[in-house]
Amino acid sequence: MTSTENRTRHIIIVGGGIIGCTTAYFLTRHPAFDPTIHKITLIEATSIAAGASGKAGGLLARWAYPKCLASLSFQLHASLAAEHDGASKWGYRKLNCGQLDAHTVDPVPSEPPSAKQSLHKHLDGSSKTDSISNLPKDLDWISPAVSPVYTSMAPSGHTAQVHPRLFTEAMASFASSAGMEIINGQVTRIERSADPRPVVEAVVYRPSSSISKEETLPADTVILTAGPWTPTIYPEAPITALRAHSVVIRPPKPVSAYALFTEIAVEGGPSVSPEIYARPDETIYACGEGDTEVELPATAGDVQVDLKRCEAIAEQVGRISEELRDREVLVKQACYLPQAEGGPLIGETDAKGLVLAAGHTCWGIQNAPATGKCVAELVMDGKVKSANIISLDARRFFGGRRG
Repeated sequence: MTSTENRTRHIIIVGGGIIGCTTAYFLTRHPAFDPTIHKITLIEATSIAAGASGKAGGLLARWAYPKCLASLSFQLHASLAAEHDGASKWGYRKLNCGQLDAHTVDPVPSEPPSAKQSLHKHLDGSSKTDSISNLPKDLDWISPAVSPVYTSMAPSGHTAQVHPRLFTEAMASFASSAGMEIINGQVTRIERSADPRPVVEAVVYRPSSSISKEETLPADTVILTAGPWTPTIYPEAPITALRAHSVVIRPPKPVSAYALFTEIAVEGGPSVSPEIYARPDETIYACGEGDTEVELPATAGDVQVDLKRCEAIAEQVGRISEELRDREVLVKQACYLPQAEGGPLIGETDAKGLVLAAGHTCWGIQNAPATGKCVAELVMDGKVKSANIISLDARRFFGGRRG
């Protein structure tokens, strides 16, 4: 993908979520980037971080998966926070992380069993450290009445967090300051030349200001970072969508910095497993299981929120903590996570100039910096240098050549 011609090279990023925005950031920070030669355009159908990138929990973990991205990305998060004051700009901080098992005799609202799907963020038993019958002293906002058992999931310093929307917006802002243009519009197709190996020629989109007409942007490289909407533009991509609900609540007083993966056993009923993340802005984020009851809508702005699912999450976490019971629910929301078996999918496709970076499941925020850096290297240098991501090669799914 390198070029020796001294002409403008148009790079178009499709999707304004965290993967697209970090890719834009690292493109504009690449040593070979020259704003007089490289024109970078990001096309987003709704707004920056309108989907999961604005509604996720923002958990970062050195122990996340895939391993070929996780450690590098965790380090890059720390570097970005140090360089740009991420602590104050997007709530970057280290925090404790553990599994919390509890038991309650009170009924707990549950989501429909047939519709529940795990977000697959838990670790296997070999990754856990010590189990503590008595809670850590600073985890004083969990009620002892629910017989809690806390098991640390990672060594100190191996888990952190960001506010996902603020982090995504910051990456977009930094890239824009370096010359990236943002266009609000819905991409309908990517124009490619004919066989034997298609070559990217242009991106066709409907501007948000006039959705009745289409406009065409010539492109040398197209980076497809549309998350669960990727197959609507590139049907060959084996990516599906999982809806996830969450709430943001404000407890009556600040709580200590913990991310908790819970398993709440209910007397005479099914157990529930909400995830709970305390944030530095003195709010708490909590999410439940995923579901596939409602198909992916046309855009992130059209996502349907099941208020009963949100209310169930708030009630579930309130059963194990007085602070979470006596709270104010600030936000009830839903988003769609991009699911890819063995994913994410990162790299070139069967069309020259078309790069795919999607399918990050629940680890999109965590793995975005490494993904963005690797894609920037692929586009600017012709190969990935910072990590061995051959196992994520997108071409393995649709027979594209690796040469």
